[in-house]
Amino acid sequence: GSQSFADNTMKSVILSSILASAAAFAPGSQVGRSSTAICAEKSRALPFLPYPENLKGYIGDEAGFDPLRFSDFVPVDFLREAELKHARICMLGYVGFVAVDMGFKIYPFPEAYEGLTSVTAHDALVEQGAMGQIFLWISLAETLSTVAVIQMLQGSGRQPGDFGFDPLGFLQDKSEEEIKEMQMKELTNGRLAMLAFSGILTQAVLTQGPFPYV
Repeated sequence: GSQSFADNTMKSVILSSILASAAAFAPGSQVGRSSTAICAEKSRALPFLPYPENLKGYIGDEAGFDPLRFSDFVPVDFLREAELKHARICMLGYVGFVAVDMGFKIYPFPEAYEGLTSVTAHDALVEQGAMGQIFLWISLAETLSTVAVIQMLQGSGRQPGDFGFDPLGFLQDKSEEEIKEMQMKELTNGRLAMLAFSGILTQAVLTQGPFPYV
């Protein structure tokens, strides 16, 4: 009888231990994880999405805008380098595109360019070989800049988009806060320019008319 009682007691202890262990993985812990997920930081730009953690420390990080989560699998330094390069090109491109269609010219003005618009200039310059020269010089610039990008990704300490080019001294004798403000302005205006250039190019092709292409 005592042996049977001991056996039953041991079985009860083992069963209790198993149930206690199982309880550790029961809905109670799932609720904890769910509440943690709910309380996780949200993107300010898209409040229904979580904040992209890899953006922290970069200019404009407070917005947390990365809906496709590129920053999860591509180095943010590389992404910012590409964004700034295209932003700067589009800021220059918008001004140049509109200036041509508003009648601004360089002097001496080649006769072959007479009557061209920003849209029709492309094919004409391809035929005359000018586009080949542009392609050559841009390829050279891209090759040289790629060296700086590779070094940056290997930890050189270079900031994305920083080529030390500031001929007008916009950042000279500025505080760290003022420099960040100027960098944010460049980024904001560059993003606007990328959208604007895409829109104005499309509108110019569709209307074939002068600025403002309506």
